[in-house]
Amino acid sequence: MSLSSGANEGVPAEQKGGPESPAPSCLSMKSDKSIGLPVNFRNEESMSPDQSESAGLSCLSMKTDMSMGLPVTFGKEKKQPDQRVKRKRSESPAPSCLSMKTDMSIGLPVTFGNEERMSPDQSLLKQLTEQSGSSMSRKRSLLRIESGEDVQIVKEMHKDTLKNTYSNISEGISKSDSLQLNQIYTELYITEGESEGIDTEHEVWQIENASRTHTSQDNAINYKDIFKPLPKQRKSIRTVLMKGIAGIGKTVSVQKFILDWAESKANQEVDFLFVLPFKTLNFIQDHHSLYGLLNIFHPHLSELSGNYISNCKVMFILDGLDESRLPLDFHSNKKLSDIKEESSVDVLVTNLIKRNLLPSALLWITSRPAAANQIPPECIDRVIETQGFNDPQKEEYFKKRFSDKNMAKRIITHMKSSRSLHILCRIPVFCWISATVLEQAIKENESVKDIQTLTDMIIHFLLIVTNLKNQKYLGRDEANPQMILESNREFLLKLGKLAFENLQIGNLMFYEEDLRHCGINVTEASVYSGICTEILKVESVLYQKKVYCFVHLLIQEFFAALYVFQSYTVKNMEALNYFLEAGSKSSTASPGEWSLHEFLKRAVDKAFENKNGHLDLFLRFLLGISLESNQRLLSGLLTQTESSAEISKKVLTYLKAIKRQNLSPERCLNLFHCMIEMRDNSVHKDIEEYLKSKEEAVTKLSPAHCSVLAYMLLMSEEVLEEFDLKKYNTSVAGWARLLPVVRCCRKALLSYSKLTESSCETLAFALQMPNSPVRELDLSNNYLKDSGVKLLSAGLGSPHCKLEILRLSGCQVTEEGCSSLASALKSNHSHLIELDLRDNSPGGLGLEQLSAGEKDPNWRLERLLI
Repeated sequence: MSLSSGANEGVPAEQKGGPESPAPSCLSMKSDKSIGLPVNFRNEESMSPDQSESAGLSCLSMKTDMSMGLPVTFGKEKKQPDQRVKRKRSESPAPSCLSMKTDMSIGLPVTFGNEERMSPDQSLLKQLTEQSGSSMSRKRSLLRIESGEDVQIVKEMHKDTLKNTYSNISEGISKSDSLQLNQIYTELYITEGESEGIDTEHEVWQIENASRTHTSQDNAINYKDIFKPLPKQRKSIRTVLMKGIAGIGKTVSVQKFILDWAESKANQEVDFLFVLPFKTLNFIQDHHSLYGLLNIFHPHLSELSGNYISNCKVMFILDGLDESRLPLDFHSNKKLSDIKEESSVDVLVTNLIKRNLLPSALLWITSRPAAANQIPPECIDRVIETQGFNDPQKEEYFKKRFSDKNMAKRIITHMKSSRSLHILCRIPVFCWISATVLEQAIKENESVKDIQTLTDMIIHFLLIVTNLKNQKYLGRDEANPQMILESNREFLLKLGKLAFENLQIGNLMFYEEDLRHCGINVTEASVYSGICTEILKVESVLYQKKVYCFVHLLIQEFFAALYVFQSYTVKNMEALNYFLEAGSKSSTASPGEWSLHEFLKRAVDKAFENKNGHLDLFLRFLLGISLESNQRLLSGLLTQTESSAEISKKVLTYLKAIKRQNLSPERCLNLFHCMIEMRDNSVHKDIEEYLKSKEEAVTKLSPAHCSVLAYMLLMSEEVLEEFDLKKYNTSVAGWARLLPVVRCCRKALLSYSKLTESSCETLAFALQMPNSPVRELDLSNNYLKDSGVKLLSAGLGSPHCKLEILRLSGCQVTEEGCSSLASALKSNHSHLIELDLRDNSPGGLGLEQLSAGEKDPNWRLERLLI
């Protein structure tokens, strides 16, 4: 999936509009509600068509993070094709409405009313009709056309409309210009099949657990090919479900797919592509036929007959399942097979997914993980998962983001120096945040070495966007962090209260009553969201109602931690009582009497009471904010308290004591992250002790446990002298999850580990990494065969590979594999001095090639065992 290299990047944030007073429980953390990215919303009221002629599509500015789409009229009145509002293309920007900073599902803003209005699509249709030439100027009616030149013209109109809608994307803080998606698009890592893990886990858990578990056994898929079977698959694929956490790039991949089709670059076997976002489907109350529904969303296609649509190759994109408020009752809804039969939207959607309606149509459904189980498995032909950026794609993102190659190189180097930050760069939104912060630091000749933790990164991000707001609206460019935040203190702390109170109950989207409860004036919120879109985002939905959200989960949890820490310093009992029942029940002190050490201990205990990591990220921020250095940066917001090195030391001692308990791998992992946020430099030693204790455990490690263990080893960035895979009591799948650890060891003992060809790609990647420490690799008595040895040989030929000893005895290598090895050894990059090929079948040709290499000037092999 691609993500933009633009400031945002990525990912869109998914939002829901809803009734005036929705039950907040419907947006719980478990609902996997998408979180959005920055947007810039203008405040003007709805305009009539006549007004819009002069004002342009102000409600759908490229500066907004509105769902992508063109406004349409949902009225019962008969459409009047002749009463269209003329509008030149130059009078309004291309109505691409998706900010790269959001994980917003693609939406189509709609106008509900009884008055007759023309949608921009209808206006565009008239304009294109006037420009299309004689074939349309003839008196031949467009209504219900089914074939011939007129169909092709309508198809081109449709493509032009989609290109106008999806070709541009806005970049982060700088909203004055929109960027072309094709220029900044960075492909994401998409795999077939569901990943391990529980969908109710905190999304940061899911990212970390996936960060290094991918092996060559994963079936990687290009976004263009999601409906194409893999080489060994023979099944036809009609319905694809794409899963992915917030900010990971689901909607941008959809946008790129649509744009490629509209520009005739891919998937041209599809005659028509229809976009039906769940977010907009939620608000269609009247009964419609599927044919009528398509005319509502794409009014310029109303001339096509139902028969034509039924018989041609069409594709539907149902974006944002996690935003759906439809019952989606697949078991009780009546069956429909006629696209002209009217029913509720819920019945239409379930019949479309169940293949009763248009059984040959292709369907692409996107969803955050927790909501994906709403679709019965038998209705899905392929599940794909957006994994975010892999390591090479992270670098590609930063290189595309900056034209200054030196700037990109410095930022990439810095991100790699902090494993915990580099892991989070799997989320494109975090790449955008990091790029924003580090670019500013480098330009101002500040040391990027001071930005080492997640808390550091978000604090500096807050300072940057708040200062930009001050520059633009107060005419002040402050250098002092305290002065930057002071003028916004009251409102930012109100946002903190909003963040924390809704985090407790799992709400990620807020309504006007939620804002008023936290003392936020709705007008103030709308103005502020238009000023500082990188923090708070607002979207207008039906009947002038507004929905608010933080631009990403990271930002909400940071603000929640800010508010709670300030509550401690001013003894705000309402917030502190949340932590009263946590921790030691023997303590009789009231919250107002807690020392900072006691308060932080209770926060740790409260977070660890939750089984799915609900407060883990919040805890990381809270502990990071408690550091004296960070409190100084935030002094414009926070009242100073008794933070000191001694208090930090006590909290770290408490964390290490907890670590010695029988914790899950995820819990242990979060402890390490908490220690990193407190700048503890002994993390790698604690990791080694943890791993050592697990080696002695009798309990068999699950693949999930092995994933976390590998993550912790890689996170420590300490080079292991020896890594023996067989020490770990796990399955073959578990061993496969541990293989990436080879990247950080000098001697890897992998013999008798049931490794196959598919493992060799992971190993070759480890050999090719810059500054690879691997000097000895023992793969004896595995099932590698010639195909696996070919992959290894590619690694051996890399200029980064410094491998000196390779043992391949008993690996079923023939002369073909020997030929690959000989070619690699002749490379002027090879450092191999010992090669063990005993108990294989090299044949005469294999022996000849290996022997002949001794005459090559680049040949360094000193010992060959055959």
